[in-house]
Amino acid sequence: MRFFRKRKVERPKFSAELAPEVPFFAIGDIHGSDHLLEALLGKLSDVGHPDAVLICVGDYVDRGEQSEQVLRRLFEMQSEAGPLMTCLMGNHEDMMLSFLDDPVANGARWLRYGGLQTLASFKISSLPGAAASDTQWHSLRDRFKDALGEDLEAWLRELPSHWATGNVAVVHAGADPKQPIDRQDRSRLLWGHPEFDNQLRQDGVWVVHGHTIVDAAEAKDGRIAVDTGAYATGKLTAALVEKGNVSFVST
Repeated sequence: MRFFRKRKVERPKFSAELAPEVPFFAIGDIHGSDHLLEALLGKLSDVGHPDAVLICVGDYVDRGEQSEQVLRRLFEMQSEAGPLMTCLMGNHEDMMLSFLDDPVANGARWLRYGGLQTLASFKISSLPGAAASDTQWHSLRDRFKDALGEDLEAWLRELPSHWATGNVAVVHAGADPKQPIDRQDRSRLLWGHPEFDNQLRQDGVWVVHGHTIVDAAEAKDGRIAVDTGAYATGKLTAALVEKGNVSFVST
């Protein structure tokens, strides 16, 4: 009787070298934690990388207590920085804008996932209850819209869903590993894709993302995860992405 050894099947590896055309910092999900954002920006300044641009991966609002402060800080920073800074759309900004567009259909869901804290940061109280009327939801929307202001709302509506340099893309939640980043369904970039974490990309593109909380930021298998759960852990993280190297800075 002849015996045959099973051939060991090697797992595919992601071997593309990081090759951004410009170095950049990517800040993870802030979620209403302006005090941590301020502290992290101070640390990034201390790193002293004058050529690095700044990218924020989205989820500036909800859950934390300082959403208004975060939004106004980022809006002012980007207005001054121009092309040297890009803020991406996160799924929580998407939920908030959906509330503004249709408060009756989308209000309860947004409040359940952190909108309560965002409204409180804008000093808005007297919220609709479980049996709220359409009129009450529209009244809440109108009060929030006034507090937000036209400039801030317009800025939020124009936030892009991705940013890229060289073979590195930054998105909020992940991407379909089989599709080019610039051909992705927007909802996948904001809410994620079921195969993102377990299937390697074949195009050599590294993806920097937030959305999914990790204990420690990491770069592995073509993915760079930067959401360290700031609102719950007190740790807001940024990745410094350069040619051939990733390093992390946290509060």
